[in-house]
Amino acid sequence: MRSLRVYEEAWPLHTPFVISRGSRSEAKVVVVEIEENGVKGVGECTPYPRYGESIDSVMAQIVSIGEELESGISREALQQLLPAGAARNAVDCALWNLEALKAGKTLAQMVGAELASSVTTAQTVVIGTPDQMANSAKALWDNGARLLKVKLDDHLISERMVAIRAAVPEATLIVDANEAWHSDGLAARCQLLADLDVAMLEQPLPATEDAALANFIHPLPICADESCHTRESLTTLAGRYEMVNIKLDKTGGLTEALALAAEADAQGFGLMLGCMLCTSRAINAALPLTPKVRFADLDGPTWLAVDAEPALRFGTGTLYL
Repeated sequence: MRSLRVYEEAWPLHTPFVISRGSRSEAKVVVVEIEENGVKGVGECTPYPRYGESIDSVMAQIVSIGEELESGISREALQQLLPAGAARNAVDCALWNLEALKAGKTLAQMVGAELASSVTTAQTVVIGTPDQMANSAKALWDNGARLLKVKLDDHLISERMVAIRAAVPEATLIVDANEAWHSDGLAARCQLLADLDVAMLEQPLPATEDAALANFIHPLPICADESCHTRESLTTLAGRYEMVNIKLDKTGGLTEALALAAEADAQGFGLMLGCMLCTSRAINAALPLTPKVRFADLDGPTWLAVDAEPALRFGTGTLYL
């Protein structure tokens, strides 16, 4: 028999995290512990209101399958018990962690992935005035970050981006609009980003407006985030997006994330690996995917005032493994 423990945590941020949907001052996560014969597997998720999730709803989902978890169900069975999302992610990752600990292996070894000694991760430039964003980008660059993810809403696009590019002329820039734009004016904005040598644009339109991207000629790759959750999403993304952003909180865990990565790659999509605001526990669970992706955006723990132990070792723009 296994024992199950589910609880919530709140981790204060050292700096407000501002995107098009609003500002956050703490990371609220749900932690799952599954213990078997003295070995404890741990998983973490970040419920996301954009997907209709809350701390309470996620914990209720997990508790609803408590008997099955304590009786020893497999990860494969879990995929049918819970839908993709944060709740399944925490459980799936706890089961992966338990299996790896029992086998005396790392997660990467479990899936046959060979990790590098370090991973370049995007560092996020949150929304502010053009000068604030340019200064933030310059400070990140001066401290070693080479890949910067710029958050934008629907205002001051050119002013912010021109200021940032002037501040960090050599940085690799990716832009995330978090669904804040609309099809009117999108072509001009894409051209502006291309002229500023932006490497990729992430989720410019609401997921419900993806049809506007069909047959839309654009000069830089567009990456699906809110529009891509699991392998089932891929059929509607072809011809609209060149890349997909894989997040374990969307796929419902590492099990589906690995399957999504394989299928998306087979269909010709470029891969990005992302995260929510989270602790090192959540990033640890995603590490087996890092060798597969073009861009890794794993800076969630770097926003925390204090990280969970054992904490991963981050430099500015680099995750050391």
